[in-house]
Amino acid sequence: MLVAAPGLSGMIAKIEARLQGRRGPRVLQPYYDLAKLFHKESLAPAGASWFFLAAPVVAMTASLTVPLLIPVLTSFGLPLGYMGDIIGGGFLLALASFSVAVAAVESGGPYAQLGASRAKTFGAITEPVVLFVVFTVALVTGTDLPYAQAATVRSSADQIIRPAHLLASAALFLVILYETARIPVETHTGTNEFGMIEEARSFEHSGPYLALLKWGSACKQLILYTILIDVFLAPWGLASTTRIHSVALAVLALLGKAVLLGCVVAVIDNSFAKLRLFKITEFVSAAFLLAVLAVFTLYLGGG
Repeated sequence: MLVAAPGLSGMIAKIEARLQGRRGPRVLQPYYDLAKLFHKESLAPAGASWFFLAAPVVAMTASLTVPLLIPVLTSFGLPLGYMGDIIGGGFLLALASFSVAVAAVESGGPYAQLGASRAKTFGAITEPVVLFVVFTVALVTGTDLPYAQAATVRSSADQIIRPAHLLASAALFLVILYETARIPVETHTGTNEFGMIEEARSFEHSGPYLALLKWGSACKQLILYTILIDVFLAPWGLASTTRIHSVALAVLALLGKAVLLGCVVAVIDNSFAKLRLFKITEFVSAAFLLAVLAVFTLYLGGG
């Protein structure tokens, strides 16, 4: 996750540039940006508490705990694989987001505080969506453990084409677009603007702490992609043994599926205009309705 996450962001940026007829940045540009930030000085606003500098570390640690709970490269659980279910993973991602929001408020900067306020406002809608998605898949598969859910989906293609499963996956995909700051929710690149949410929260950070926030954001993107791919839609290509060649093939399979999903996101980025701020609630509400419809379909239509 640590090594591949910036590269995935660079690949998506390259694909977007090609779709727009531009040459675009290098695929490895995120790695160069992180290296540059780690060599710069760190500054903290006057009056900010110790948590302002601790938040990037807390967010990074919380995000990197999630891959220990979900199937990333193996079809069997890692030593910590069964210590938390997918709801626990969602709580860890929420903790990372909450830590960054608190640090933004600590900074006292208007842009950072604005981004934190908006992130928590819309997060109040997206987090119930995630819970509904988890409940739906748990009802379909009989468990909320990610490894067991992936095994159920791998057992038969009929599990994937269930209407309830497809609706829940679509709702999760919409949440991923929001959580990764993609159009139509937010412009994740370019100049600063009042519509920023994710990018505004780290406005007052600098140096290695800003690098940790950007790196953690890239890791969060790959983690969410992995949950959608290896738990919901395509949990194939996972290593069934600990042999090196099996794990190496699983790495290639994960990266290939993540890049393919990134291509879909890049097409969406270039196909839709950014929504007005107050229209974002309608976008997130659509994801919530899909998740609720998945539950009703499961109970009333046989799923």
